[in-house]
Amino acid sequence: MTTDGSGRGGPLGGGLLVAGTTSDAGKSVVTAGICRWLVRKGVKVAPFKAQNMSLNSYVTREGAEIGRAQAMQAAAARVEPSALMNPVLLKPGGDRSSQVVLMGKPVGELSARGYHSGRQEQLFGTVTECLEELRRTHDAVICEGAGSPAEINLRRTDIVNMGIARAARLPVVVVGDIDRGGVFASFFGTTALLSREDQALIAGYLVNKFRGDVTLLEPGLEMLRGLTGRPTVGVLPFAHGLGIDEEDGLRVSLRGTVRESVVAPPYGSDVLRVAVCAVPLMSNFTDVDALAAEPGVVVRFVDRPEELADADLVVVPGTRGTVRALAWLRERGLAEALRRRAAEGRPVLGICGGFQVLGERIDDEVESRAGVVEGLGLLPVRVRFAAEKTLARPVGKALGEPVEGYEIHHGVAEVLGGDEPFLDGCRTGSVWGTHWHGSLESDGFRRAFLREVARAAGRAFVPAPDTSFAALREEQLDRLGDLIEEHADTDALLRLIEDGVPAGFPFIPPGAP
Repeated sequence: MTTDGSGRGGPLGGGLLVAGTTSDAGKSVVTAGICRWLVRKGVKVAPFKAQNMSLNSYVTREGAEIGRAQAMQAAAARVEPSALMNPVLLKPGGDRSSQVVLMGKPVGELSARGYHSGRQEQLFGTVTECLEELRRTHDAVICEGAGSPAEINLRRTDIVNMGIARAARLPVVVVGDIDRGGVFASFFGTTALLSREDQALIAGYLVNKFRGDVTLLEPGLEMLRGLTGRPTVGVLPFAHGLGIDEEDGLRVSLRGTVRESVVAPPYGSDVLRVAVCAVPLMSNFTDVDALAAEPGVVVRFVDRPEELADADLVVVPGTRGTVRALAWLRERGLAEALRRRAAEGRPVLGICGGFQVLGERIDDEVESRAGVVEGLGLLPVRVRFAAEKTLARPVGKALGEPVEGYEIHHGVAEVLGGDEPFLDGCRTGSVWGTHWHGSLESDGFRRAFLREVARAAGRAFVPAPDTSFAALREEQLDRLGDLIEEHADTDALLRLIEDGVPAGFPFIPPGAP
């Protein structure tokens, strides 16, 4: 362990930064896997990501918004999620601007140029203080980088990769996705593009998503060590069906990919087909993971009206651009398809932004600044966007079952009627709407809702009586821990975490053979 260099005294726990050759190389799941492996060894561990860009977020118990990947990593570490674990969250609102969430609260909108022109550097002190606090209260902190550490055009303002590694003297393990190809060139090139000071922190490489006989890979790993002077600390095999919360990619459920057919056989004699409208700036689409975890429920993302024809349930998910999503639904012909479904009594569920577009009217002078826009009129709801964001962890009861969820929205809904309340929203006919994310993770409520959907859709589908979403998630986190324990050099990882950066790694100048 190291000592606290902040002048406030107290020992700091060990640490490690998991970087990647690219986005989606596997940093999030490797970080979670290391956390689960360590906590099973009795190590008090916490995850950390200085700056995250994601539309999938989560609300902590103290009402702070953080990336869902960090909440997942906290679950892997068996600790309560905290704003300390993700002090800066960027939520894209378009191609060039993002909402900046600092310590769990929104502080404004910035363009990418504005952020990298000074604001990012101003946040560096907050980021390092959060990391120090976690290291003072935990035996180890496993940090996740963002994108690639070799984004040399952004190095001056970097606070999430080599910037935080150098400030905290963290050893860095670089993860590469061999399934994409070019992993050796990626490892070498990533290292060679870094400055001498940053290269000194690169302690090893970890190959992710390997298929086949690992002995065939070993000569390449030895050559890589000869070229860089750094070891490979693990070769993780390709693992199917890891339904772990990621940052933004449309990917997997807890039982398999959302683009597969039925992953688990139905409990009864029928299946249920769910179509999720892939609206622009889609956020917290992880809500449908709990549906896909059910045996016999097929979930797919769609963007054409004809793809709704055979769906038993259509979900309009959350979005960071409600008015933009509404326009997209109209342009694609999906709005009219949703109206037809409602008229025919076929089920539709709107969540958060999806709930808002199903209403009568949206008054938005905050997110899009479009003013008053007519909604789809499927629910008796009027929405006004407030400057202050609602961040909450509500609990309640619906369909006779207890429900927990979380809320992240600027839109304030006024419910003017409906056949019955539905969480904070309402139901009219076969159309349901709520702001509550995560409600479908409540097992009893999810089963009751699916029975309602099956009845309205005329399906003989019966939800399995024993599906536990929490238990499935725990199984997957244990699988990640197993991958690290069985396929990584855990002795080497533990030395790095406990002892810090080894000395003597050679400098590789750009262009070296």
